[in-house]
Amino acid sequence: MSLPARNQALEEFPHRFGGHPVALVRSPGRVNLIGEHTDYNAGFVLPLAIERATWIALRPREDGRVRLYSGDFRESEEFSLDDLSRGGPAWSEYAKGVAEQLQRENIPLRGFDACIATDVPVGAGLSSSASFSLGIARAFHAAGGFAWDPVAMAKLCQRVEHQRIGVNCGIMDQLVIAAAQDGQALLIDCRSDATQPVPLPPDHLVIILDTKKSRTLAGSAYNQRRAQCEAAARFLGVSTLREVSLERLLTVGDQPDPLVWRRARHVVSENERVTQAVRALQTGDAPQLGRLMNASHESLRADYEVSCAELDEICALARAQPGCRGARMTGAGFGGCAVALVATGSEEVFIAKVASGYQERFGVAPALYPTRATVGVIHFKT
Repeated sequence: MSLPARNQALEEFPHRFGGHPVALVRSPGRVNLIGEHTDYNAGFVLPLAIERATWIALRPREDGRVRLYSGDFRESEEFSLDDLSRGGPAWSEYAKGVAEQLQRENIPLRGFDACIATDVPVGAGLSSSASFSLGIARAFHAAGGFAWDPVAMAKLCQRVEHQRIGVNCGIMDQLVIAAAQDGQALLIDCRSDATQPVPLPPDHLVIILDTKKSRTLAGSAYNQRRAQCEAAARFLGVSTLREVSLERLLTVGDQPDPLVWRRARHVVSENERVTQAVRALQTGDAPQLGRLMNASHESLRADYEVSCAELDEICALARAQPGCRGARMTGAGFGGCAVALVATGSEEVFIAKVASGYQERFGVAPALYPTRATVGVIHFKT
């Protein structure tokens, strides 16, 4: 992208719609520090909102129409709030889905013109779709002025994924993007939707490691893993694996299918790692957090089987660098991103060494970028 996404959205607006926008929405992506594939098992997750974000420059309209231009796809879409039928670019289905869900809540909507730009990479596991959906919801809020409830908006955008897009996702992505606080990770209890900000070590950086490997198998594998977890829960006589302790799982007499049991072992042990990670952060124990991240990756690789050669290699390269406390894959798996915790001052050498080692192995240049934890979706007057 030749311009930062924020500037691109602002500068494109006069060319597309004339005049100037009156509001600017920032909706971040997210990276999950630890707690993978636990959200749809009613477990614990510990994500943070990142500096990369979707930006939406907008101006309200009085005729009930929504006109959108995506600078990244170089596509336009226009629809009436009275007609949210399918059609048009695939990305516009998220916008129509948000409008549809807001109307079902009897929230009065106002149309708007908007230019959209993002530096959240699509398909890398950093929640570009949730970033976009929450950004559109915030744009409707900025245009119409209805009350903003972060948890309610997160659940509304989750329903967009379920009902309009057809992805039966958990609540993690939407909730951290809606409710994150600056400088904090967000512990989410995916059973109750309760959240707790957790401070990150001030002398460490979170570095995102984008393998550039497309997550081609993630969708079908996600559905398989979800079904396997449900089978394990049925075998254990519980509604979700959240209700099972690791001690109980490891001492169960008759085991289900060995594959199903390994899936359950990952989820149950990962929930314990998240609670241990929160304690490590609260006591400033970055090395312990790193050890838990490493153990999480090994569990995802061996028990849940959602890693790949690229993710394993980039994590191994990361751990070999001075100042790296730990590294793990993040997201659905089979490609996309990993995440590392690195001592401040070590990041330049870390990035150079990991990038060169990965490119030598796979012939592909990865994208590595440090991030701080940012606030969730917000809007400003321009």
